[in-house]
Parts: sequence; C-alpha cells; structure tokens
Amino acid sequence: MKLADLIQRAGISGVEAGDASVTGFAIDHRKIAPGTVFGAFQGAKFNAEDFIPAAIEAGAVAIVARGEAGVDGALHIASDEPRQTFANLAAEFFTPVPQTVIAVTGTNGKTSTAEMTRQIWRMCGERAASIGTLGVTTPDGSVSTGLTTPDIVTFLSNMSGLAREGVTHVAYEASSHGLSQFRNEGLRVSAGAFTNFSRDHLDYHGTMDEYFAAKMRLFDEVVEDGAPAIIWTGGEISEWTRRAIEHAEKRGLRVLTVGEQGEFLRLAAREASQLGQTLTIEHDGETRTVKLPLIGAYQTANALVSAALAMATGSDRLQVFDAIGRLQPVRGRLERAVITASGAPVYIDYAHTPDALEAAIIALGPHVDEAKGGKLIVVFGAGGDRDTGKRAPMGAAASKHADAVIVTDDNPRGEDASNIRAEILSGADANASEVGGRREAIAAAIADSGAHDIILIAGKGHEEGQIIGSGDTMRVLPFNDVQVARECAAEMVA
Repeated sequence: MKLADLIQRAGISGVEAGDASVTGFAIDHRKIAPGTVFGAFQGAKFNAEDFIPAAIEAGAVAIVARGEAGVDGALHIASDEPRQTFANLAAEFFTPVPQTVIAVTGTNGKTSTAEMTRQIWRMCGERAASIGTLGVTTPDGSVSTGLTTPDIVTFLSNMSGLAREGVTHVAYEASSHGLSQFRNEGLRVSAGAFTNFSRDHLDYHGTMDEYFAAKMRLFDEVVEDGAPAIIWTGGEISEWTRRAIEHAEKRGLRVLTVGEQGEFLRLAAREASQLGQTLTIEHDGETRTVKLPLIGAYQTANALVSAALAMATGSDRLQVFDAIGRLQPVRGRLERAVITASGAPVYIDYAHTPDALEAAIIALGPHVDEAKGGKLIVVFGAGGDRDTGKRAPMGAAASKHADAVIVTDDNPRGEDASNIRAEILSGADANASEVGGRREAIAAAIADSGAHDIILIAGKGHEEGQIIGSGDTMRVLPFNDVQVARECAAEMVA
C-alpha cells in the first residue's frame, strides 16, 4: 500500500511521501520491519523519539512524531498530536473493519456493558465481538489482551482481523487512558455509551475534571456526527451525568437516556428474587416485563444500556427484550464462584473504586436472609502505586454497607502492603478486621460464614495474578479469586 495514498485518505496535508510503500505500523522500535510507519511518542517513562534512529536503521519509511523531533533518513510526518495522527493514518491501513462499532465509557460497568451488548447482538442473529478488559471475545472464543484498551496498532489489527472472520458488530471499552492516548481512533463509531462517573485513575489524570474530560472525548470527537449517545440516568441524575448529556447535545448527538429517569428506556420498577430480577420497562409508549437472570441494581443498569445500544444500532426491540432474559453473567462481575459447605454463596467482583464496591455490596444485600441472622461478609484490598485517595473511602463504603469486612492485599506492586491496608482501615469502622494474605483472608471469610450468609470477594475479578513489587523486582504470582475461593471451600470440607 502506498504511503502517499494513506496520507491523502487520512486527511494529512503538507507532506510529500513519494513512492514509498507501507508494510505495517508499529509503536515499538523493536517491531520495525522494512516499510513500517513508526509512531514515536513521548510517554510517562520512555520517550520513543530516542529510538527514531534505530527505527530508521531497521527500515522504517516514515516517522510520526512532534515537529521538533529529529528525523534523518525517513519521511517525518510532524504533528502536534502525533498519537492521533498516527491512529488516523493506521486506520486507513488496517481494513476492512466491522460495519457496526460501538464504544462504552464510564468509570464502572464498561466491561459488562460491552460484553452484554455482544451477547444481545449474538442472540439477535449478528456475528458480534467485544474488546476490553476480558480480551477479545468473538463468536468462537476469547483471547486475553491484558489491557482494557490495547495499543492502537493492536486495536486496529484486531478490528480488521475480526472483520475478515465475518464479524459485523463490535462493542469496545473506551477507557480514559485509551481516549486520552488516542488508542481507539480512526474508526467509524456508530454509537457511544456513558455508564456513570466516580473517582478513579487520579494518579494518571490528576483531577476529576481532567479525568472526565478524557471520558468526554468519546462524545466530543470519537463517535460519528449525529450518532446515538446512550446515557444511564439512575434514580437521581448526578452532576457528571448532566454534564455528559450537555457534551453530547453540544456535539449534536442523538441523546437516548436510560434508567429510572430515562426517556428512551425507562426502568419503572425492579423486583429482586433469589436468582435474578423482574424489570418493568417503558419504551416507545409500551410497558413490558422482563426477567433478568442476574442479581444487583448495577447489573440492571448494564443490561439496559446494552439493550439501548443494540436497539440504537438497528436490532429489533422485541428480540432485544427477549435477549435480556437470557443474558449470562460476565466473568469476574458478581460471578458466583462456589457455595460453601455451610451453604453460603461466594461472589467475585472486580469492584476497585468506592462507588463500585458500594454498588456490589448493595447489589448483594437484598439476597442476605437477615431474618435468620444472615450477614454479608466482604473481603477486599486496594492496588499499590495507584490513586491513594480512594482507599479510606473504600473502607468507609464497605463498613457502612456490609456486616463484616476483611481488609487484605490486592496488587501491592511497589508499595508496602501493610501501609495500603492501614489507609483502607482508616476509613473503616469497628466491623473491619485485617488479614494480610489474600488466600488467608478468603479462607477466614469462608470459615466464619454460615448458611444464611453471603461472601463478596472484591477488587480483582477476572485477574489471574497478584502483582508484587515494581520495576526490576516486579513479580506476578498466580492468583485467581474464583479458583482460590473454591480451593478454600473444599479445604473446609476435607
């Protein structure tokens, strides 16, 4: 493929590419082959501009970098936003792509919403996939990527590969990191969704306003003109939700609100049962009852946002409502791992922010048989080398809504794990205790549980390892909450 053609299609002006041919794109100089376009970006730890000479020596035909970067021996495509320019250029190379692509942003619920949208599309007869924290989930299987939003080359390559496999519909998670770093640019995005907004990732973004601004790039720039913007509106519309609606309206998007205050899909009533929920939904002047086979209020939110995304992109509403009743739980999202010998179910959830932890606990609360002395036991920790300001609020949220709290280790990374636990406990009440080892904490919760109790293990969800140390001393120890819970439950029987 000719570089000049890619530049023209990407709308880049003032660059003469000559007759050079492009064989690929890379942001890692070690992956350069003859004919590659190299994206040389400044990062928090490394400056890829330092590797421009090595990239050119390896055969790079063009370098996308800042204007002041030194480039000698290859075409310099200069840009004030090299990541965005590189993404738009790469998007013209990685073709074809699925015809319907939607993106989900928000602090919590992105993974579940993207995956549930994929499930609904599949049940409506579409060949659908999702991309995000759980990896690339296709009609035929799942491959983990390890990142909520993969790098732009991997992202676009995955999209093109899915299209070649016959996938026509893709839902992806648009994380704040991915949006701010232009990791999912260049595609025609048919619809976008905003789930909710609360404190997270301030170690990266600095302030809540900067964090929100990163999320709003989805509505401000990424989705196509006039696209539907699906926005969750709970019982009380938050100021952040109002601001999200304003962003979408200012851009001229078609705002479709969902929830108790929703105008597109209104949740009129919700009744919890032992195995799920009965939802009364109003849509287009009609009221219908749907049985959702998942527990928790926030699972209702995820399911209805997913349903709205499917309908907004052309799926038949009757098929969509039928599909809601057949949704499967998403891995690590209120996933029931085991029922202990005493009869207590153990749930695993990825909740790692105060709001998400609170939502998960509240979701399980109605299922505890308090009349028979049942209690809700919560085991959780907080990640090291991440936003420290959310630790005490997580302790406060857990103590407020759970009957017993065990504070343990999550991914300590480069921090002293005992210091992290102490910061969490500073916000907790007397119903909180401390057990450092995560396996030991899970075992203690199971040992203390009775027939009418429920155990929630929060923070790691689907993750397969525990990160200890940082830099050269970093180790990833095998650890899966579901597996460990099952092992601990089995040991109580032996």
